[in-house]
This record gives sequence, structure tokens and C-alpha cells, in this order.
Amino acid sequence: MKIELFTLCDFAQENGGKLTIVGTFDTIIGREFPCVHPNLSVVVRLRHDLWEFGRHRFRVETRDLDGKSIADPVEGSLEVRGVGNATAVSHIVFNIAHARFKAPGVVSWTLYIDDAEAATIPLYLRKG
Repeated sequence: MKIELFTLCDFAQENGGKLTIVGTFDTIIGREFPCVHPNLSVVVRLRHDLWEFGRHRFRVETRDLDGKSIADPVEGSLEVRGVGNATAVSHIVFNIAHARFKAPGVVSWTLYIDDAEAATIPLYLRKG
């Protein structure tokens, strides 16, 4: 399995196997804290080889620099099926309305596939 994309953005959706991603970012600048981002989307695109077809579990955890969880993990499963190609893709897209952040710092978003850590991306929170 290869991670082709793991990003935060203002809006994302999947429609018929196609991804629409608007406004990808890694930094939020808030005038004051706590701050609220009106809509935060998390997007993952995975590429699977033939031997990886089947059911897989995923989990995305959100933690601060101290390792403390700042939101409930998002969990689910993927059913990876081929369409006659040597590989297949799967997408994970979820939206968080009114994402609230208490203080400036760094938030880590970590993706787990089948309970193994697959990737981590940062979200930098700055006052400005």
C-alpha cells in the first residue's frame, strides 16, 4: 500500500471514485485563541497492489505536541476491490465542521491502517 495523498483542506468530496479537493493547507493563523476553522476536511488516497485487495481498517488520530488526544479518533473500514488493473485506489474523506483549537502550537494527524502507523501530517496553529 502506498499513500498517494494525505492532506488537510477547506473542502473535499469523493464522487464516483474521483476526488475534489479545495484549499489544501498545513497552517491556520488565528487572530485569537481559541479559534474555530469553519470547515476542515481530511483526505487520504491510498494505492493498493493486488495482494492487498480486501477489507482494511483505518483510524485517524489527532494529538497535540504532548501526545494528548484533542478529538475522538475517526475509524472505519475500506473494502479494496480491483477493476481489472494491477492496482486499486481507495479514499478516506471526512469533514469536521467548526473545528476548534485551544491554543497556538502543532497538531499531528496520524493515519493507521490495520493498526499500523502509516503516516503523520502536521497542522501548525499560529497567532497572527
